[in-house]
Amino acid sequence: MSILIKNGRIITAADDYIADIFIENETITTIGKNLQVTADQVIDAKNKLVMPGGIDPHVHLDMPFMGTFSSDNYETGTRAALFGGTTMVIDFVIQTKGKSLFSALNEWKGRAEGNAFGDYSFHMSVTDFNEDTKAEIKEIIGKEGITSFKTFMAYRGSLMIDDRQMVGLMNEVKRYGGMVTVHATNGDMIDYLVAKNKSEGNYAPLYHYLSQPEITEAEATGRFADMAQYSEVIPYVVHMSCEGALNQIREATKRNQKIFAETCIQYLLLDASLYDKGFESAKWVMSPPLREKKDQTALWAGIDQGLIQVVATDHCPFTWEQKKAGENDFSKIPNGAPGIENRMELLFSEGVLKDKISLNKFVEVTSTNAAKIFGAYPAKGTIAIGSDADIVIFDPGEKHILSAKTHHMNCDYSGYEGWKVTGKCKTVILRGKIAVDNNEVHIEKGYGKFIKRKTGL
Repeated sequence: MSILIKNGRIITAADDYIADIFIENETITTIGKNLQVTADQVIDAKNKLVMPGGIDPHVHLDMPFMGTFSSDNYETGTRAALFGGTTMVIDFVIQTKGKSLFSALNEWKGRAEGNAFGDYSFHMSVTDFNEDTKAEIKEIIGKEGITSFKTFMAYRGSLMIDDRQMVGLMNEVKRYGGMVTVHATNGDMIDYLVAKNKSEGNYAPLYHYLSQPEITEAEATGRFADMAQYSEVIPYVVHMSCEGALNQIREATKRNQKIFAETCIQYLLLDASLYDKGFESAKWVMSPPLREKKDQTALWAGIDQGLIQVVATDHCPFTWEQKKAGENDFSKIPNGAPGIENRMELLFSEGVLKDKISLNKFVEVTSTNAAKIFGAYPAKGTIAIGSDADIVIFDPGEKHILSAKTHHMNCDYSGYEGWKVTGKCKTVILRGKIAVDNNEVHIEKGYGKFIKRKTGL
């Protein structure tokens, strides 16, 4: 199967030009002006943007959490991602305390294999670092191609590791060229504030937000950066939401530390005023919570300054019925929100069209940087000869409205209900096949494949 994309405005992290792209089998084989080739299919992309498929390195599909599972599985989640221009996701394999990393990996492989529409990879979440776990690291990186290890500084008793385990993991991952990523919030302080609020009779969703003040994220981010500098491992902070945490990244760069940071689309666009809606506010109960307007200003600046390299989603949806588990107690509301389908279009509409970021920066933070940081580049994350033909053909002028009635995520509400957006993913190509065109899926479940990644950033 061959495809010729003609007359498109090609945007990469570095380039902006009009040309044709010829795709054979799964890869891009030729790029040039007025290509004279015979193709099985020709797409005229005149007046459209042609960009690399998005990479969302922070999603939770079919994840067990707080007594339930996130409502999107590999089938529905990667399918929804494709509609929104994201052709690859990286999910989190979560170790069960007392069990091995490989037992968790086998569990997640069972959920993903044969079910994914889009390509995927894994981070390994380490919740129980000991001598047995330590012995698995080399093979996880070298054999499985999983090069990033997630840690939690919160959720004591289920996910959290202490600083001793953190430094031990960092030293072992560093030996084999891997990376340690972190959920950086001070779990003990948050647990104290949750208990305090509940003891005072405060059970509304607002108190989820008030139990996680900015200092809990800023302190943990700084502590993680310090441990990473000491161990010399490559560090990456996930879902950064506030100015205080960003300032810790800024301080780390002053001592010439290499440190990567990710924010999420919701922290750029939504704020804590949404916690004033009674129980409806449960839709936006996530960790970290939404922050203030001043934090949005700081995060946009952090992207432009290069301190934040990636805009992800932390897509972890729960249905309204699942959210109602915490109707009388905010600490029982499953943490997470849908977003995998909305990231690219929202960031274009609110970022590029409002002159907050350039088109090249848009491609950087939605695709290229994630591919480079997590070891999938140049097969993923760019439009170049020899790269995988993961391509989004994007209409920059098409207006539409986001709604749970029309989205493809398995969630019965939208965090962006009624949001007016300019810019739409029209055609999405995944490894040389048209995956989505004019709002219809053209590939089968199981076409998505696992992407092994490499070290050596």
